[in-house]
Amino acid sequence: MDLGLSTYFNTETIDKFFRILFILVAGVGSIQLISFMVKRSLRKQLSRQRMMLISRTIVYTGYIGLVLIVIRELNYDLTALFGAAGVLSIIIGVASQTSIGNIISGLFLVGEKSFELGDVVRIGDKSGTVYSIDLLSIKVKTFDNLLIRIPNQAVISKELTNITKFPVRRLDIQIGVAYKEDLRKVKTVLENVARNNPLCLEEPEPVIIFQTFGESSITITLGVWFEKANYLAVRNSVFFEIKEAFDRESIEIPFPHLSIYAGETSKPIGVKLMEE
Repeated sequence: MDLGLSTYFNTETIDKFFRILFILVAGVGSIQLISFMVKRSLRKQLSRQRMMLISRTIVYTGYIGLVLIVIRELNYDLTALFGAAGVLSIIIGVASQTSIGNIISGLFLVGEKSFELGDVVRIGDKSGTVYSIDLLSIKVKTFDNLLIRIPNQAVISKELTNITKFPVRRLDIQIGVAYKEDLRKVKTVLENVARNNPLCLEEPEPVIIFQTFGESSITITLGVWFEKANYLAVRNSVFFEIKEAFDRESIEIPFPHLSIYAGETSKPIGVKLMEE
């Protein structure tokens, strides 16, 4: 029985179907191949961030072109389509000003080269490793393995610190010593700690700064230079070695004390204030 299917499934329709299918398969394959070849050829010349942006540009542009080719094969009037797209773009543009602002902010971030994929950054009160850089936002992987999405506008409007931008960093450790201690001896002990730690660099030299006369101690800052990959190891080892050296040399690290008087003729009662 002829249900009129021959009207819809004639030879011309079948040929068009297979032609469009071939265009889609060949187009998608070509886009992915071009993206792969470009990334492979420029891998040693560009950073991962730029490679990702170039790859996405190729893919997005290719898919848009592929959609237009398929529409043309279907004999749709592209003029009317572009007219409708123009009206639609105005409506979407008014309704998505925030998204447009994020895209523009993202272009500024890429142009500034403030950070790249894999860098450790601090944005406001958030810190972590740059996991992804997208059109509308960047994604940061925190040190406790959480993923934070931060809009580009928020990134560009806040103070951004790139912790791992340079290969060498300085770790500043503040130490309090009792007023009775010989500061020259303290300085020598701290210099020996920095000099004997294999992870601390000899150049630049360690920095020792006498900061303030505090309420219960003299505050000193020890700054040691190290390779950025050794941050945790340096921080922990230097802390241990300072404490061991001070104990060995009988250098006191004081804590706040409070004296209470019951009257003019009474002797002060010492009360130690320990941190909880």
